Amino acid sequence: MSRLTRWLNMHCKELNLDGMLKDEARSQMLSMGMSNESIEDYANTLKVKYDYLKHLDETDPEPWINYTAYDFFTEQEKQQFNVDGSLKPEYVKYVHSIGISAKSLAEMERRKKIEVDNYNQLSARYAEQGINFGEQQMQAIISNNKTYLQRRKQMEIDLRNFEDVDTLPFEPETRY
Repeated sequence: MSRLTRWLNMHCKELNLDGMLKDEARSQMLSMGMSNESIEDYANTLKVKYDYLKHLDETDPEPWINYTAYDFFTEQEKQQFNVDGSLKPEYVKYVHSIGISAKSLAEMERRKKIEVDNYNQLSARYAEQGINFGEQQMQAIISNNKTYLQRRKQMEIDLRNFEDVDTLPFEPETRY
């Protein structure tokens, strides 16, 4: 997502897509007692910020990493499936040898292909709006991992402080 798109999303109730103050926002400010001069000053400040971010996006765009659904597969799924969600031939051969039915494999493949198609559709829809869906998903995963590590560290502190085991976020045996 570009800097400008993120900023416009934050100000979507008061700004048009060209960075100009919406008439409804202007009317609301007047009804709250703001003077025309204050409103114009505010509108000009927002327009200057809009122009700056637009220029920045044009001259120094943020990198757009094209994540695929495959980037979100687990390591096990990467061993089982191709990028398009189809099963890898070597995996099919292996699971046939241990007695998994062809019907079960077909269902696994069908579900994974639907998952990949859904990801691709969402990614395309978001890209039309200037939003990098894959990057949002990746940032959410990174954030969750950081939160987990912070909770684990806090749990170790709580154990040293003899906190009640019932208040811990994890079972003590699973913290390592």
